[in-house]
Amino acid sequence: MDKMPKWADVILTPLISLILAMAISALVILAIGESPWMALKTMVTGALGSSYGWGFTLYYTTNFIFTGLAVAVAYHASLFNIGGEGQAMIGGLGVALICLALPWPHWGVALPAAMIGAALFGAAWAFIPAILQAKRGSHIVITTIMFNFIAAALLNYMLVNIMRPQGSQDPATARFPAGAHLPQLSEMAAMIGIEWGKNTPVNITFFIALIACVLVWLLIWRTRLGYEIRALGRSEPAALYAGISPVRITVIAMLISGGLAGLMAINNVMGEAERLVLNAVEGAGFIGIAVALMGRNHPFGVLLAALLFGFLYQGGGELALWTTIPRELIVVIQALVILFTGALDNMVRMPLERIFLALRKKGRA
Repeated sequence: MDKMPKWADVILTPLISLILAMAISALVILAIGESPWMALKTMVTGALGSSYGWGFTLYYTTNFIFTGLAVAVAYHASLFNIGGEGQAMIGGLGVALICLALPWPHWGVALPAAMIGAALFGAAWAFIPAILQAKRGSHIVITTIMFNFIAAALLNYMLVNIMRPQGSQDPATARFPAGAHLPQLSEMAAMIGIEWGKNTPVNITFFIALIACVLVWLLIWRTRLGYEIRALGRSEPAALYAGISPVRITVIAMLISGGLAGLMAINNVMGEAERLVLNAVEGAGFIGIAVALMGRNHPFGVLLAALLFGFLYQGGGELALWTTIPRELIVVIQALVILFTGALDNMVRMPLERIFLALRKKGRA
């Protein structure tokens, strides 16, 4: 029997951890001579107080949903994929090659093709670490993090030496054809008579990310493959006894994980920049680890955690722009959130478990 209800594990424990992290952050802000209340007000207003702020918040949220789901799927197979950063980079390469290959007539044709390219390239970049783990016993943490550096070097070489337009000094590809332009949320809102903040990067990929949350939930908890992934994650000997191949499930789980990370490139490469540039991922692969941890590796939790980190990213930018508080403080807040929801998880979980056990015993009495 579980020591506490599932809802408490998924919602209450992270919420209390978040409150503790914010309380410590408030003390840090006080220590540098600023007002925590004004800092919070600036962040909330900048990130959630207008359609413009929401546009950037949801853009960052979209990135973090994909990388968070990537980590979550691998985690259910007891694999810690730290390679989301590199897989998203290579996914961006796949998007660029697809978008530049043809004069696409309409985004409705270009988008599915680009999604296939992003997912295949991201999955391919996760395949070698998966095989090394499954066949040779090489630790997935080491191989995936090393592949991040290889991906960065490969992308730099491709942009500087092969894909850069002739005469350009910018290490980036040419702009994608007009037919590959994805509809922005402001454009979609205008079609139904709603005014939404213009010049924000949030686009149709946000809805694809929401669909991905549903599909991952169905995969993990409503399919045979998902059952095999969870069985391997819980106990490899038990999975072997049940006839489940650890090699096959390890490779499949990592391919799905890499494909999800690669799909992030639809948002930032095709949807926002409309070309491939250096450092397009901007650390979203690593933030995805924190998002998955805070979301308890559940798609709904990942969605909420991604929204929180999207708020922190956009709110942090507004904080640095309109106050004397340095943007680096947002990194401190993110670190505190990760610390309390990850490393110090038991500090919150264990007292909650004792409370729920006591309530359960009292109810039986």
